[in-house]
Amino acid sequence: MRTIPLATALDLLASPLEDGIPPLTLERIFANPPLLGTPPRALTIAPDGRHIGFLRPRADDPLRFDLWVQDVESGAERMAVDSLGLSGGETALSEAERMRRERARLGSSRGLVDYSWTPDGQALLVPLDGAVWLAPLAGEPRRLTRSQATELDAQLSPRGTHASFVRDQNLVIVDLATGRERAMTSAGGGPISYGVAEFVAQEEMDRMTGQWWAPDDARIAIARIDETPVRVAVRAAIGSDGTRVTEQRYPFAGTPNAVVSLEVHSLSGAAPVQVDLGPDTDIYLARVDWLNPGQLLVQRQSRDQKRLDVLLVDAATGAAQTILTEKASTWVNLHNSLKPLSDGKRFLWASERTGYRHIYLWDGELRAITSGDWPVDAILSVDEDQGRILFSGFRETATERALYRVALEGGAIERLTQAGSWTDSVADKQGRALLLTRSTPTTPPQVVLATREGAALVARRQITPDDIPYAPYLPGHVAPHFGTLKAADGTTDLDFMLMLPPGLPEGARVPVFYQVYGGPGAGRQVRRIFGSLLHQFLLQQGWAVFSVDNRGTPDRGKAFEDALYRRMGFPEVDDQMAALAWLKAQPFADADRIAAYGWSYGGFMVQRMMTEHPTAFAAGVAGAAVTDWTLYDTHYTERYLGNPSIDMAPYTAADTTLRAARLARPMLLIHGMADDNVVFDNAARMMAALQRAGVPFETMLYPGEAHGIREPAIQLHLWRTITSFLDRTVRQAGAPGFQPARP
Repeated sequence: MRTIPLATALDLLASPLEDGIPPLTLERIFANPPLLGTPPRALTIAPDGRHIGFLRPRADDPLRFDLWVQDVESGAERMAVDSLGLSGGETALSEAERMRRERARLGSSRGLVDYSWTPDGQALLVPLDGAVWLAPLAGEPRRLTRSQATELDAQLSPRGTHASFVRDQNLVIVDLATGRERAMTSAGGGPISYGVAEFVAQEEMDRMTGQWWAPDDARIAIARIDETPVRVAVRAAIGSDGTRVTEQRYPFAGTPNAVVSLEVHSLSGAAPVQVDLGPDTDIYLARVDWLNPGQLLVQRQSRDQKRLDVLLVDAATGAAQTILTEKASTWVNLHNSLKPLSDGKRFLWASERTGYRHIYLWDGELRAITSGDWPVDAILSVDEDQGRILFSGFRETATERALYRVALEGGAIERLTQAGSWTDSVADKQGRALLLTRSTPTTPPQVVLATREGAALVARRQITPDDIPYAPYLPGHVAPHFGTLKAADGTTDLDFMLMLPPGLPEGARVPVFYQVYGGPGAGRQVRRIFGSLLHQFLLQQGWAVFSVDNRGTPDRGKAFEDALYRRMGFPEVDDQMAALAWLKAQPFADADRIAAYGWSYGGFMVQRMMTEHPTAFAAGVAGAAVTDWTLYDTHYTERYLGNPSIDMAPYTAADTTLRAARLARPMLLIHGMADDNVVFDNAARMMAALQRAGVPFETMLYPGEAHGIREPAIQLHLWRTITSFLDRTVRQAGAPGFQPARP
């Protein structure tokens, strides 16, 4: 491990606040208008390339979204759908819609949360408060559904002749020309549903739908979900206005999953065709795509997730043959980079068979298009006329997501976005128009429209304004220092991020806010982005801020992730402890005043670190933490720990409640009392274990709140609670130490 020279750290990070720069407060961070403005969400490009679509929050309500469109040529924009104008106010959502939004992390959003373009780019399909509307760019919106029931997952057929949705657990289509409805299924009810994605598909598999239209609008593939085998969990969602008891079918690790099958329905009225998914019903329906109007590509994943088969299915008979298989000794990651080509015979694919995810062409066999010791993130678009693929990835470093271009036949890879930044990209089907959301450690997120002009990608216009409310604070914004540390086993480097408070004099030691996530698949902490304003607030309060991404986190290749297979809570904690030892040796860190903070998997990590290493941290904050992994779902948990009905040992080893008696430093436990992801039972078990062991702790519970707390007023309370706890237990403990300069 290497030490940052103090002079370098001070030069980069510790310049004092300039006169006239206002201090950040929690009240202002969570006030309206948001300091970083109101960046658009759900960015899309119309199929004809003439308009951009996006959702924008209302000025008086940051959680209510309306639909806006912008003309690509002129830049003129207007509100296309006023959510209040169509719905007239708040509408009670069905339980199915509420849960679906929570799975998409939209649980607190109001108004519009989704939309889609018609194929000609002249209208938009808009689900709103349980109804479905068609909103033309020229003309008034037309309501397509008028039932009292909630319509879920509204979609347009590829040629724009029909819309489809789920109502009362059945798949219904509506003819857009006549408005006539037709139920494609009728047997839904009770534990049987059609056209939806089951819980684990939504929460863990990134599959939010159970319906797939054929490219010629003649057929639609429909998932049938039978939740009869799934255990019924009685969940009490405790809110400020009372307790709502919900019987939720939740597939706890080691228990039966829903039985998922696939049917192909024809608009001609022919009998449904059952797709042959094989004799084993204990599988996951991972993905469904149409290769051409008569053939589907179905991804079937084994229950242990060590095998993923791509099936070529005859839509007329349901007969299937396996044409591609991915295998792993640990698990196979799912992705969304299967892209059928226009000839209806070939498709692009992404595979980690070399240890890193790369792009392949399947034409009867796999042919590599990209390669190297770095991972592709996702295929964005394919321009077959020009023979080019646009994709995102991490070729230079895992701390920067960049946009790249490569020829369809492979060859040289060209980076299209600037170094030192993180870019999220949305492209049209051929990659000729793009929306790039870019930020750097010193530049807030900006959305830019770019178009491809010949071989060049040209920035046409910035979509987001420059005059954000944070502008007066920018001169005092502290950028992170990035570096690497050795993992605990010494085999690889770990990325870290460090910020020091402004005006830190040489020789001063400060408390450290040590933020951790550490889990697989998501939650990277070390990225070259603008970062959190909460971190800037903490810096002004005299804290240093530190994070490190341990083995197990994504975007570093499969071996880096695989380290935690059946050992969750061990290599991640070892790496964090190695980083903590390095941090404590730095001249700016007060080794006795380091506080750990984490949410979700990060909350698990805080509890794990503080019970495995009871005196390592001065205090910890564990939010929405998994404590006993048997309380979490099948697809996520069994991927990493195996099936507890077969081998319980990895679960017992990871259980933080069994180590509660080892807690020796102050801990604040936080949980939403309506959390249907990391269910409240996790917090209750840890509290009970600590009480039985006679170990004191603090807690804050949030009635009615789910896994993510998003209401600004509740977020303000949350962070007042966290900072008050850390001030009492860490920042104000011991010698007064450094007090940061005030404007």
